[in-house]
Amino acid sequence: MDIYNKEWQILSDAAIIESLGSFIKHHRLEQNITQSDLAQKANINRSTLSEFERGTRVNMITFIQLLRALDLLHTLEAFTVQKQISPLELAKKSDGRRQRASRSSDQVEEPGVDW
Repeated sequence: MDIYNKEWQILSDAAIIESLGSFIKHHRLEQNITQSDLAQKANINRSTLSEFERGTRVNMITFIQLLRALDLLHTLEAFTVQKQISPLELAKKSDGRRQRASRSSDQVEEPGVDW
């Protein structure tokens, strides 16, 4: 299955699992790593890796171990939740901030010109 340009919404769960396996296999081969070497590096059995790549056995812990072993944990950044501040909250927070500088009370005012 092609791992690029997918319409994820229309894929079945089995197809998504197969895509995860294809992703790992693709990057393993790109890095020229054997199944045995990757399995050892990820601290899993080679048969577990083989099943994962075929999409017949998927476990999130195994997926994370494989991403870590392939130095691909950065791919999980898409799942990072970032708190967004609403415009109303932002306005409330900025109410206390100074908008202009003012003269301090200890500054002496210069005498004005008399007309």
